[in-house]
Amino acid sequence: MKQEKRTWELKQSAQPDSLDMYIYGDIQADYIDWWNWELVESETSAEYFRRELAKYPDVKQINIYANSFGGSAYEAYAIRNQLKRHSAHKTGYVDGFACSAASFILTACDEVFMYSNTMQMIHDIRLYVFGNSRELRKAADDNDMRMEGNRQAYLEKSSGKITEEKLKELMEAETWLTAKQCLEYGLCDKILEQEADLTTAKQMLQAVNKTLEQQLSYHRALTAQFREMSQQSKPAVHPAPEPPPKLEEKHQQNNPKKLLAALFR
Repeated sequence: MKQEKRTWELKQSAQPDSLDMYIYGDIQADYIDWWNWELVESETSAEYFRRELAKYPDVKQINIYANSFGGSAYEAYAIRNQLKRHSAHKTGYVDGFACSAASFILTACDEVFMYSNTMQMIHDIRLYVFGNSRELRKAADDNDMRMEGNRQAYLEKSSGKITEEKLKELMEAETWLTAKQCLEYGLCDKILEQEADLTTAKQMLQAVNKTLEQQLSYHRALTAQFREMSQQSKPAVHPAPEPPPKLEEKHQQNNPKKLLAALFR
């Protein structure tokens, strides 16, 4: 099993009984590397997080530093609830962008601090669907139900500072929120005076764009390959050979009298 390069980590803090958790990348489950046909163990999955957190059962403080464009809602749900269940006091820090699934994880924190130049982004859950019309309609209805639960996490964190109607409006519009707006809506508890260094955030954005280009290139190459394989797999179509002329027909065709009659007809 191939292991993905570390994009987040849990480590013992310099402070006693304290743990630092860095979410500096996409949140995702294990996946197949189709180029090499290998299973890649993600270090941003809920299962990986569970194993790492279990190494520190007695910590009293967990600091969560987020700079992520989000990822899998499925993984984020479990990570968020593992944090909620833990007895430690949880403090979140937005070091750049806390988008989508990353903002969802921060709702587990007792306190969230944002630098004045950082942002969160919230939106409705997206999903990929394949099926007939009935299955597509059911998938949309199921996703609406998932959003009912998703919004509850943000509403609990806001402690009444935002209504569900307003939250729904913001999520449907895929809204980027400044630190000031997050404070207004209860998604953060304090704006830190100094500004965060967004160099890493910019590098992440460039990496995401590069990844998207690579994915598009991969899909184009894969589509072309399938098209070529499809064409090669089709049986060649050859015209049916004409039956050889019967002996008497051949004889008639070569008969000089018949040829002269045809010429002077």
